[in-house]
Amino acid sequence: MSKPLRSEPSVAALQVHAIPTFSDNYVWLLQRGSRAVLVDPGEAPPVQRALDQRGLQLEMILVTHHHGDHVGGIAQLVGGRTIPVPGPQAEAAKIPTLTRLLNDGDVVDLLGTQAEVIAVPGHTLGHIAFHFPAEKLLFCGDTLFSGGCGRLFEGTPAQMLASLSRLAALPEDTAVYCAHEYTQSNLAFARAVEGGNRELADYRARVDACRSAGEPSLPSRIGTERAINPFLRTAQAGIRDAVVAHAGEKLNDQTAIFAALRAWKDGFRPAATP
Repeated sequence: MSKPLRSEPSVAALQVHAIPTFSDNYVWLLQRGSRAVLVDPGEAPPVQRALDQRGLQLEMILVTHHHGDHVGGIAQLVGGRTIPVPGPQAEAAKIPTLTRLLNDGDVVDLLGTQAEVIAVPGHTLGHIAFHFPAEKLLFCGDTLFSGGCGRLFEGTPAQMLASLSRLAALPEDTAVYCAHEYTQSNLAFARAVEGGNRELADYRARVDACRSAGEPSLPSRIGTERAINPFLRTAQAGIRDAVVAHAGEKLNDQTAIFAALRAWKDGFRPAATP
């Protein structure tokens, strides 16, 4: 007899663990007791090792978007079992392993709690994020990074700006679990844009210490990102002035500022350390 998709809350706390994959990806492992849910498993072997080492039973796999480094391990991890794989309906044709198709506003029951689906097009057209309001957790794939945002492979600047604005409106103490360890390079760019930001300098020092110790820089917090992430700060006069100066032309609205900022980041190379 199969287990129901929704089960009663457990007294065990919900834990989140980072599983490094490829060169800079994180698969997020959500654990409550001996039960587990994965977010965006791009490859199977390191994830299966983590499950086995912790003695966990995989109950679900959440998917934010169709890129191979987020979905490539799903089939092997499922292995013919009946494991729910909810993900974006708009990208179902590109993710044949999905078992439930999600849209903005849908709710997923898992591990005795709920995740709300937020549509965040931009990086891809069907990209979604999972927000756990009770636990104040956000799994945002490649939309929001600490100090940055995803490249616009399919969406428009207006779409990505709107998506980031939705995420930035979440409670400031929401933990941000993005899918790549890009923080140091993102902060180097943020410093080039807004070098006088004291909070950015302090955060960069903390991140550098964390990475030197071999620890992930994540999760960040929504409040932190509002203070240091230039892609959430395009309405700020200092950001606007820096982008206009770099672009060398008049930019008439916030979407144009955002588009020019993203183009600047796409071509940015940090200065070499002397």
